[in-house]
Amino acid sequence: MNQKIIRRLASLLLLALAVPVQAQTEIAEFRPGVTLDGVNYFLPKTVFEVVLVAEKAVTTPGEFAAYSDRYLRQPNVPTVESTTWTLKSITLLPYGVPDPAKAYNIKVKSKTTAPLVSLTDNGLLLSINTEAEAEPAPELPKAVPAPKAVNGRDHMTHDILAAGSTAKMAQLTAEEIYEIRDSRNALIRGEADNTPKDGAQLKLMLDNLDQQLFALESLFKGQTLTSTEVLTFDFEPEALQDSTEAENPAGAQRRLLCRFSRRLGLVAPDDLSGEPIWITITPTGNLPQRSSDPDTDKKKQKMEQGVWVNVPAMAKVTIATAQQNLLTADVPICQLGTTEVLSDALFNKHTETRVTIHQQTGNVKRLWQE
Repeated sequence: MNQKIIRRLASLLLLALAVPVQAQTEIAEFRPGVTLDGVNYFLPKTVFEVVLVAEKAVTTPGEFAAYSDRYLRQPNVPTVESTTWTLKSITLLPYGVPDPAKAYNIKVKSKTTAPLVSLTDNGLLLSINTEAEAEPAPELPKAVPAPKAVNGRDHMTHDILAAGSTAKMAQLTAEEIYEIRDSRNALIRGEADNTPKDGAQLKLMLDNLDQQLFALESLFKGQTLTSTEVLTFDFEPEALQDSTEAENPAGAQRRLLCRFSRRLGLVAPDDLSGEPIWITITPTGNLPQRSSDPDTDKKKQKMEQGVWVNVPAMAKVTIATAQQNLLTADVPICQLGTTEVLSDALFNKHTETRVTIHQQTGNVKRLWQE
């Protein structure tokens, strides 16, 4: 039985217990093993899925690389295999995960007026007294595999393959390359005996010669095959601490996000072969603070049986290396905000109050009555 069916059966059971009279919907802090008489839910904390798009270029030396300067006058060809990574872009995809410190329980009572609760599969609150579906995960960029390597030996003549040494094979291959170049030039100039009159046929012949030429030249120059790789990992922003706020009134936090090596790609944070990439999170505007006014606190104590929701804070997120800025974005972050309560009076009226919640941030998306 899947989670959706279980939630629906639980909702029907709760609806069967409900009667249309005023009563409190009791919301309590969730304690595993204690609050077993209701529906448990979590509010989210913000986690970033970091998506790096990088190009991976793998260079393989040719079989006749040692003879490239002698026969083709090309001295600077690769002689050892190498891999080069180039970071093309970096993206942050924020999403919400259950925060163990923000777990609550909606107790089932026979006279409750807000029993219908929608949850995600991992227990995040989505809605009260109305249906809501979990948001689909955003699509990631698509990786692009490297093209298939050409095999120069497929285009060798019988004489080349029958040569008794590598040096002789390289010499005959170079001669074949020069003959193909001459044939190609003759076709382009219209000097070849078999130059076709049809343009499409001429293009077909030139493409075939180019294919042979590239394959044979790769035996000397080698090949570089490039693929597009998509690399992902999770990063969790930290909640602001009092000591941090005292030392840094702006509340900014700067942390090592990852390391990226041109030779190895994404490496471990403690691998010094990679260049460090830093993330700086700076709250923007005034941070939401809980009121310390005694009268307000006293009123809130009477609302403790309401529904708890997040009030996330906006933050400017910057990702950069020592040389360049890679990303700047404004993102709501739950850990930098506060948790507030919706008054239980909203759920004690004959007119049913309906609430939908943002899955990523846990704040109110819509609140209405019918």
